[in-house]
Amino acid sequence: MSEREREARRRRLAELRAAGVDPYPARVGPHRRLAEVRAEHGERDAASLERDPPRLAVAGRVLATRSFGKLVFLTLAEGGETLQASASRQELSPELFQAVRGLAVGDFARVEGRLWRTRTGELTVAVESMQLLAVAQRPLPEKWHGLADVEKRYRQRYLDLIANPDARRMALWRSQAVRSMRRFLDGRGFLEVETPILQRIYGGATAQPFTTNHALYDETLYLRISDELYLKRLIVGGLERVYEIGRDFRNEGVSRKHNPEFTMMECYQAYADYRDMMELTESMLRQMAGEVCGSEQVEYQGQNLDLGAPWRRVTIRDAIGEALGIDVLACGDLGSLGEAVAASGRPVPEAPTWARLVDALFSEHVEPRLVQPTFVLDHPRELSPLAKVHPDDPRLVERFEPFLAGFEVGNAFSELNDPDDQRERLAAQARAQAAGDAEAHPLDEDYVTALEHGMPPTGGLGIGVDRVVMVLADARHIREVILFPHLRSGAEGRGEDA
Repeated sequence: MSEREREARRRRLAELRAAGVDPYPARVGPHRRLAEVRAEHGERDAASLERDPPRLAVAGRVLATRSFGKLVFLTLAEGGETLQASASRQELSPELFQAVRGLAVGDFARVEGRLWRTRTGELTVAVESMQLLAVAQRPLPEKWHGLADVEKRYRQRYLDLIANPDARRMALWRSQAVRSMRRFLDGRGFLEVETPILQRIYGGATAQPFTTNHALYDETLYLRISDELYLKRLIVGGLERVYEIGRDFRNEGVSRKHNPEFTMMECYQAYADYRDMMELTESMLRQMAGEVCGSEQVEYQGQNLDLGAPWRRVTIRDAIGEALGIDVLACGDLGSLGEAVAASGRPVPEAPTWARLVDALFSEHVEPRLVQPTFVLDHPRELSPLAKVHPDDPRLVERFEPFLAGFEVGNAFSELNDPDDQRERLAAQARAQAAGDAEAHPLDEDYVTALEHGMPPTGGLGIGVDRVVMVLADARHIREVILFPHLRSGAEGRGEDA
């Protein structure tokens, strides 16, 4: 905005105040939602409105003004709808006509009058009275060109929502997706609960936490990286189906699939295992697609995803074998697996252990190919300290990850409920942490104590809400579906689209 325009708007504000007009009144008179007006009268023709003209009041933001001397037209926007208003010099007092004419784009106003249609068929409120609700001291961006700067769209999301219909659509779809998820889980008898965000011992995932301090007790606390350990304490306590939809925080990189603050749905079901959670995942995402997108066939970045069909199920061993021709279980240690990768003519990813190399090979060579809905099963035990050991191979655990459109959207286990095994595995993680692994899982003795009181066989599932919404809303970047994503401070934040 030019300084000249800024000064003009400030002068107008001063003039309004000098004339005794409150530019930011505390009350709004009775009014109808624009969507209600259109639903009730949108099909009526000009003759019908002329015979029986409804008189009503509406309120909204002024998106456009057009002046034709004796006639002024405004476009008001509210709740995603627009409605035209007209003011005639012949029908209004000079003071009221000038007040309507003086409204600027961006202002908020309430207008009252009869409803009619123009010659072009536009539904319009003929202004009989007007209340200024709020003055905009800065202009709005141009609809098509004002927010071409992607960085500005994220930093000033309020302008993006005004100028970009897709931004509003994303926000609405996200809300619908979360409501659909809740309806599904509530319908299956799950209880929605809340667990601590500030934790003395973080856990439930392998990730580096954000650290803070509680001033009164002078103790270090962590923003949670997962809800898992607290939700499973509730399973121990007899709440046998629980879920939480909430924010988690991981001190990690930023990319098109990662934001350090994100929304996770985690649910836990007693007397279930990871096969039951596969069925739950399929059914839930199928319902969400139908309710949010209107179809189980979802278009994502030019690819058709069929969420109505049974998901493919493949072990991580077979998935890597199909992609690389290497049997990772036959090459059961770091050295032999590295030799097999080198013999295939491919570079060997750096990895400290066999399990980490398996994970690296999968991420690089398999994950991008998993476009259609797929469950990848039976992951290395070392990578999953909270999952139950696979009965057919102690090197693996009963774990699956759901994939859509070439990226992971969740994680699930048959939950480990043997307290002795759990303590041993968490102790190994604690040793790795002490040796410098910032993402290793700390030992939580209270959680192990809870397991010692007995936890039934349990299936657990975590779904990344932001990533699922990306797929349903056809958004390429996670920032599109988070209203206020994390950005580097200042203008140097450009170029984070990794």
